[in-house]
Amino acid sequence: MSLSLRPLTENDHSTWIKVDEEAFGHPIPPERTELVRGLVEFDRTLGAFDGHQLVGATCVCSFTMTAPGGPIPVAGVTAVGVLPSHRRRGILSSLMTRQLNDIRERGEAVAALYASEAAIYGRFGYGRATDNLFFDIPTHGSAFVKHAPTDPSLRLRVVSPTEARSLFEKIFEAVLDSRPGLYARTQARWNVVLADHESDQGGAGPLRAVVVEDDEGPRGYALFRIRLSFTAHDVPDSELRLKELFGLDPAAYALLWRHVLDRDLVSRVKVAQRPVDDPLIHLLAEPRHLNAGWVDELWIRLVDVERALASRRYSAPVDVVIEVEDTVCPWNARRWRLSADTSGARCVPADEAAADLTLPVSVLGAAYLGGRPLTAPQAAGLVRESRAGAVRELSTAMSWAPAPWAGLVF
Repeated sequence: MSLSLRPLTENDHSTWIKVDEEAFGHPIPPERTELVRGLVEFDRTLGAFDGHQLVGATCVCSFTMTAPGGPIPVAGVTAVGVLPSHRRRGILSSLMTRQLNDIRERGEAVAALYASEAAIYGRFGYGRATDNLFFDIPTHGSAFVKHAPTDPSLRLRVVSPTEARSLFEKIFEAVLDSRPGLYARTQARWNVVLADHESDQGGAGPLRAVVVEDDEGPRGYALFRIRLSFTAHDVPDSELRLKELFGLDPAAYALLWRHVLDRDLVSRVKVAQRPVDDPLIHLLAEPRHLNAGWVDELWIRLVDVERALASRRYSAPVDVVIEVEDTVCPWNARRWRLSADTSGARCVPADEAAADLTLPVSVLGAAYLGGRPLTAPQAAGLVRESRAGAVRELSTAMSWAPAPWAGLVF
């Protein structure tokens, strides 16, 4: 095998799609192909060629993502795939290593991805940074607690998803800074969110939307589909599939959920993506009816530890020397002194100082957005403490509320 790596061009797009289809084992409809083309930054793609044959590829979407304390630039890694005929030949390792070097040269300190297989990306320094809840709620068990918030000034309005797009964009922009992990959406990304071809519907009908508003303007929205169904005895048994729901305040949020849960003919509400601290957990009088499940969501890689740690804010003062283990990005593999207080953070090389704790870069990446205490990997033997209390000090400082969550696969 004669392997070479280079960025892809628009002329490679159709071949790239075929590689992606083969690697992931599913067809990509033509309308989806065009949506994806709108997201691609070809100068941030990378293809692996065996001679003239494209056998693997990946790309990066340039994001602004909310981190603890504010927005940072993030490299959104996606569409990583290798032809099944060329597995176990080091192609994935070549692609991922080259990509991390390219990300560093571009000046981004943090990379993020959604993992198709969780076991793959830890070896490249990515850590599981956010989690995702999914719900399967029977509407008969969806009553709220007695003191659920209400606001008589709020009203609901059923809208066309296409015609109300500007309202969704305005609301999302208002919530963007409220939770680590959320990332700014381009117009091309909104095209994907609101796509409504038959292949997008999954047998659940057209995309529907409702907006909650008051006299001052929109306060939240929900996007969903309804799969209409009746039992053999003609009892309504439809399923509502929630795509996303955002509210700007507790009362707007609660009213949107009541609309979703109280739709006529609907017996179940299925929700694929919600944060682990979703307020709905506290609104339901019987939270067991959430039938909640848990899965990993966003994986974070600190490409430049020095700049990444200095770019976020911290929940408590901290002054520690961290020894980072990183075999893929050797520029990170050294000791760093992190000092932070309410005025900001500073991270500098500290090779002459004694380490307070030692950990893999993947564990540090997992903690970066504030949702992973370091005490758990310490208990698992992945973090070694040299100064008593150092792990808890750093873990407390890196913690953040609300819990991180991206909410939209890229």
